[in-house]
Amino acid sequence: MMQIANCMKKKVISILETAPLEEAVKLFIEWHIGTLPVVNQANHLTGLLKMHDLLTLVMPDFIALVEDFDFVHDFGAVEARHPSPETLARLVKAFMRPPISVKETCRLVRAAAVLNQQNLFDLPVIDAQGHLVGIASRVDIGVALMTSWNDEIAEDEQ
Repeated sequence: MMQIANCMKKKVISILETAPLEEAVKLFIEWHIGTLPVVNQANHLTGLLKMHDLLTLVMPDFIALVEDFDFVHDFGAVEARHPSPETLARLVKAFMRPPISVKETCRLVRAAAVLNQQNLFDLPVIDAQGHLVGIASRVDIGVALMTSWNDEIAEDEQ
């Protein structure tokens, strides 16, 4: 049985919902991640923070409305923008999205469907009590699914 627990990363970089946003920025940079699970003191998943959410803090509003902005040749002024110190001091809780996760017993195809439906690249994994126990990327899930193909190919070659 192919479950998400068999291919998830067990070392999960997460952040407390009461941490300042500045701490989240540092974690994104240090660990080169795109999704940051948000937890409470009991390590229960309470939300998600995506890198995209932070980048939109400094992007002009029109970028969200225009699908193809190749016509703009220089984003230099936008690239130099930073969130205000007041914004960076606010709590992660104010910026997080609702939690999206699967239980560690979830089958891989179901996990892949959740990633696709929710437009995520990484999927937090929780145990039966709601504790964050892992995270699986699209690549983790895809490789696990293809591993079964490889086993089948090996059987065919015998």
